[in-house]
Amino acid sequence: MIKVALRGLAGRKLRAALTAFAIVLGVAMVSGTLVLTDAIDKAFKSIFTEQYVGTDAVISGKNAVEFQDSVEKPSVPASLLEQVRKHRDVAAATGLVVDASAAKILNKKGNVVTTGGAPSFGFGVDFSQVRFNPLKLKQGSWPKSGNEVAIDAATADSEHFKLGDTVKVASLGPVRSFRLTGVATYGKQQSLGSATFAVFTLPTAQQMFDREGKYDAIWMAAKPGISPKKLVADLKPILPPNAEALSSKQQTKEDLKGVSFTKIIRYLLLSFAGIALFVGAFVIFNTMSITVAQRIREFATLRTIGASRRQLLTTVTLEALIIGLIASAAGLVGGLLLARGVNALFKHFNGDLPTTGLNLTPATVIYSMLLGVSVTLMAGLFPAIRATKVPPIAAVREGATLPPARFAKYTPYIALAVVGISVALLSYGMFGSKISVLIRLLSLAIGCLMLFIGVALLSPKLVPWLAEIVRPIAKWLMWGVGWLVYPTRVGAWLVRAALFRKGMSFVPRLGAFVGGVALLLVIGPGLLAAVAYLLKSLSTIVMILGLVGVAGMEVVLVCWLLFVLFQRLRGRGYASDFPTVTFDPATDKLSGENARRAPGRTAATAAALMIGLALVTFISVLANGMKGSNRHAIEQQVKAQYMLTASDGFTPFPPAAGNAIARSPEVAVASSVRQGVAKVAGSNGQLTGIDPQTITQVYKFDWTKGSDQTIKDLSGGGAIVDKKFAEDESLHVGDTFNLLTSGGDKTVLTVRGIYKAPPFFPLLGSASILQSRFDQLYERPRTVYTFVDTRGGPSDSAKGALEKAVAQYPDAKVQTRNDWIKAQDKDFSNFLLMLYVLLGLSVIVSVFGMINTLVLSVFERTRELGMLRAVGMTRHQVSRMVRQESVITALIGAALGLPLGVFLAALVTKALSQFNVQFSPPWRDLIAFAIISMIVGVVAAVVPARRASRLNVLRALQYE
Repeated sequence: MIKVALRGLAGRKLRAALTAFAIVLGVAMVSGTLVLTDAIDKAFKSIFTEQYVGTDAVISGKNAVEFQDSVEKPSVPASLLEQVRKHRDVAAATGLVVDASAAKILNKKGNVVTTGGAPSFGFGVDFSQVRFNPLKLKQGSWPKSGNEVAIDAATADSEHFKLGDTVKVASLGPVRSFRLTGVATYGKQQSLGSATFAVFTLPTAQQMFDREGKYDAIWMAAKPGISPKKLVADLKPILPPNAEALSSKQQTKEDLKGVSFTKIIRYLLLSFAGIALFVGAFVIFNTMSITVAQRIREFATLRTIGASRRQLLTTVTLEALIIGLIASAAGLVGGLLLARGVNALFKHFNGDLPTTGLNLTPATVIYSMLLGVSVTLMAGLFPAIRATKVPPIAAVREGATLPPARFAKYTPYIALAVVGISVALLSYGMFGSKISVLIRLLSLAIGCLMLFIGVALLSPKLVPWLAEIVRPIAKWLMWGVGWLVYPTRVGAWLVRAALFRKGMSFVPRLGAFVGGVALLLVIGPGLLAAVAYLLKSLSTIVMILGLVGVAGMEVVLVCWLLFVLFQRLRGRGYASDFPTVTFDPATDKLSGENARRAPGRTAATAAALMIGLALVTFISVLANGMKGSNRHAIEQQVKAQYMLTASDGFTPFPPAAGNAIARSPEVAVASSVRQGVAKVAGSNGQLTGIDPQTITQVYKFDWTKGSDQTIKDLSGGGAIVDKKFAEDESLHVGDTFNLLTSGGDKTVLTVRGIYKAPPFFPLLGSASILQSRFDQLYERPRTVYTFVDTRGGPSDSAKGALEKAVAQYPDAKVQTRNDWIKAQDKDFSNFLLMLYVLLGLSVIVSVFGMINTLVLSVFERTRELGMLRAVGMTRHQVSRMVRQESVITALIGAALGLPLGVFLAALVTKALSQFNVQFSPPWRDLIAFAIISMIVGVVAAVVPARRASRLNVLRALQYE
């Protein structure tokens, strides 16, 4: 029986390959994710471990508020370094200055080198203390004076800086120019991803980053015989209250906590890998179910000659096991390539992260192989069990079919129960209170999977009438596509005629070949590219897919042309029928009946596409609603004509930039908003500092208790608070609450007013105080927004004047309110596009599932197709029938997937109603997704349709 299984696979290579491909992509996504995130984790671990090689202990400021990993720690006094050096346990010590956001390197055009939100480090290092220097010099020398700098090797390479060049750096003050003396790396890590760093002498860094008389960290080495643990304990008596000492190992662990976001990346990518595997499971189940049904006589013959049910179960299971092993092994190799692709995707969206070599680890191999094989075996289990139900008598019975499963008649009721349970789980996960994050996520994940399974179980009952509804759409689509590709088809016909038709003289043959090549490679693809570009008004996604498809088609056509020429040299090949574009009632009706004759098979094939489309639709609808909510929230708050933000739109920038724009003659009102992390009334949150004289002119407060006059009465520790925050903390006007800043400063504030901020995107913090008071509480206050009104209203000249006012602060960006909103929308769109790319894998898997089903369907209907050809059906009609059947199946998937995605989005939107998230389906995108599903149907049918049209009539009629 093992030989039977192996010979069965060897005899059906195409089916096995197409079945395996569904698992290959899923496993590739899993292994690629693990490879990439392992490389990122190793890179960060290497960075933080190597930097403390010569260090036994580290003294740094201690954050009083544990809110975000990116919160800047307070500095320690420079006088502490002298005390540390004099300590009996210390052999050597040095101070360092490290700012993670204020050192913006400018390229040769004067623009800030973008980091996509990654740090832009500024280092101040004592280069005489070599053992403590975390940086490695690659070229040149370290800075020796205040007008010299060293930068990271990746920036030097990408921006073409050479030793001796002038490099401009923007910091907390105006731009300064430096001479480039060195190029360095952080430890052995050649790149920090999209992060950059600039290295200065210690006094220069202290001046640039407002650290006069301060250090951000003190690194030290212990004397021989003193352990790091004892050194840390002995240093505690001399530490100020807002500082802490940690051993190098403890500090490494603390630093690694700051990059815990890599786990989010891993879980995000693994979720998409799980989707691809889930879709692949549908493909495997469908393929093996079809092949079991097609091999009834084979299994019956085995039963007749003595094979037991267990042996048949073993045979089919062994086939699934072998496919799973081969596919998982191929997926492991593909994962290495996919990891590079995903890393390139992150780079494209300015999310580049430091990585080491992308290599497979034993854990990755084990996890990926187990997952791929397990999914394949589970998907193939039910078909294997059905194979054991084949009775021996089926070996002599023509047209025998499998007996219905025992619980087949209960399938609709089971499906309804599964859908009901899934909706209950989804509702519990979204609306349940007082449940842990893990339980919430599990409820949502299991509920979503069960919903897809339940709809897939119900879909066989829906297929017959869905097929009848979408058949006219498929017919007109095939007619339209026929005209679009007609030049290409005529070109192919001319090339074949020129090469293989007999009796043609040289001149007509040459003319046919040249004209055919022109139609095939220039005119036909050009027409498709023009149509794809015109569809930009409908959806940019369709345009991109169309242009990519045209480029791919060009490659395929060139390969086809070379293959035809090779056939000519071998004396093989034939001239094809002249292509036509007409309605054909016979093929139209047959394609619809073919989709309806096996509703279970059609439903399972459509279900694979349904899942991908449902998820794409869900993300699109939800993102569009968030985009609308974001726009509404900004419009509801901002009255200003212009916004001054950091170049990336969200990080803080130096207050000096806001002061500079306020001095511009064009400016009527300029109101800067400070922002910092704090513990407000015992809860972690954001505190903002506002200017009482200007803020009400550019920001609209929706007061519940108070008025615009309240802002001007904030002296003496007054604060205004957001309504939701006030309700959560039970605060009323006149109540007092405690404030603790990240630097450890404490004060008591009094509620003077309560206003209602949009819950989706509030621009002010939980509490807002006087800007002057804010600047006293925070060591290095930063501005997050500056709202600006000009005297003559918005104009190009006014914007030019504002940009000129902040020219010395290149990280500060002037935008109109509408431009800022559009930039926010663009960020949503970029993130959405990245999710589409990741979800595209599941759609690719479903395409191969459709190809697989159609190929097996053609194989199953060999004699039927032979009969159709014998009674006069042309090759083109056979090909058209198979293509239209594929489009009908794809449209059924769309008819199921699009409403399902909208339903999930509506459910999530309802759960997020407290944040005013809008339910706003993007109808143009939904139409685009339906068009994409049709394209998927056409693409999936190319190979099966060609195979069907090439069947030899006589062999097909005698096929057994």
